[in-house]
Amino acid sequence: MKRMTNVPEVFVESSAVNHPRHYTQHPSGVECIQITEHMSFCLGNAIKYVWRADLKGGLEDLEKAKWYIDREIQRIKSIPK
Repeated sequence: MKRMTNVPEVFVESSAVNHPRHYTQHPSGVECIQITEHMSFCLGNAIKYVWRADLKGGLEDLEKAKWYIDREIQRIKSIPK
């Protein structure tokens, strides 16, 4: 696995719990959580499911991503202007 920058060494070790392959195999060397931890819960989950769709859940992951996007849209629409 490529060395991730700005991540403490204790978190870099690959494992099914800490760094599953479907989140660490992006050609950029960036791990999904490095991006999603800066987002809202729903947006982060949507990105997570899109990120891993080709490596793990395929269509089901894309449907989950859509569910989280729809939920975020509803949340934004409910905010008083």
